[in-house]
Amino acid sequence: MKMILAMVRKELIDAARDKRSVMAGLYYAIGTPLIMCGLFMVLIGQLSSPEDLSINIKNANNAPDLVRYLSNNGINHADDEQANKITLTISDDYAANMAKAKPAEVLLVADNSDEKIQKSIRRLERQLQAYSAEMGSLRLIARGINPGITQPIKINVEDKATADSKGGMILGLAIFTMMYSVFISGMNLAIDTSAGERERNSLALLLSHPMSTRELVLGKIIAVTCFAMLGLILILLVSKVAYPFVPWQEIGFTVNISHDFMGLMLLIGIPVALMAATLQLYVSFMAKTFKEAQSYLTMVLFVPLALSMAASYNIAPDVLQWLPVSGQQQALMDFIKGREIPMMQLIVSSVATLIIAVALAAGLEKSLKSEKVVFGL
Repeated sequence: MKMILAMVRKELIDAARDKRSVMAGLYYAIGTPLIMCGLFMVLIGQLSSPEDLSINIKNANNAPDLVRYLSNNGINHADDEQANKITLTISDDYAANMAKAKPAEVLLVADNSDEKIQKSIRRLERQLQAYSAEMGSLRLIARGINPGITQPIKINVEDKATADSKGGMILGLAIFTMMYSVFISGMNLAIDTSAGERERNSLALLLSHPMSTRELVLGKIIAVTCFAMLGLILILLVSKVAYPFVPWQEIGFTVNISHDFMGLMLLIGIPVALMAATLQLYVSFMAKTFKEAQSYLTMVLFVPLALSMAASYNIAPDVLQWLPVSGQQQALMDFIKGREIPMMQLIVSSVATLIIAVALAAGLEKSLKSEKVVFGL
């Protein structure tokens, strides 16, 4: 045990000397919650207080009431380059058809392939449909007909979702970034302590010391796991401070990163961090150079990334709830939404995660007994 702890201390001291490499792995944990909060603030600001929309309305005098209705809803007439991207043309017989209770035509001209104005087009269409429905109701009332007769079925929706459970949908994305931080935070150290040491010719020197290959492997795994958990702790702390600044209440959400959630996240993150450390070390030792290890890990990390994304957006079969990473993330999402944690699925996915970590560690120990791996032949 003393030899393993000495190995861990050596790896951590070596990593701390290279501050750029350390911070490169931790920038993700620090910066991601801040960037997400900034994006959510901008998005909520647009949803809660949409800006006035300027369009070009031709023959506006033919439909003053329609123009006034659009203006009251923030859609105004203008004649500039931006407004001309959306043109609403009112037909010449609009007023006559409205007086005769006939369909009055308007023509909406816009480039629907322009992503910048697609939202504005949808907004204008919704307002025109709302005005049409209102005029249709007034026509029925003028003839002594209850407008409700056109709605044979009245649908009442009772939303059982609470503010916390709605916030859980947003936190699904946050949990995804937290889970992925485990893989990102320790990646640089994993590459440096494997392929990097081999390039510096220090790996063979380490193996010449009176220590077993298993002790060396365990020391490196524990060191990389510590960095992975450090990244997870940092992203939890930054999220805990940053997320309350987002005005979630304006869209009816409540996003609260509680101490219970943080504790559960850290507990679940331990087996994931062990698997991430062994996976990254195994792949890095299989690579012959430092750059080659970076390329391999970038491709390999797409697997946990895909599992995590599938669990976040609920776009995968139920079997993913029993697999590593996706199973733990699904349990976290259920917890944050106030549901009962699926303990059996969580236990199975966590045990599977540990089994993969042990198998990779055993494979790593076996590979380091080969001269081809040690010397990169």
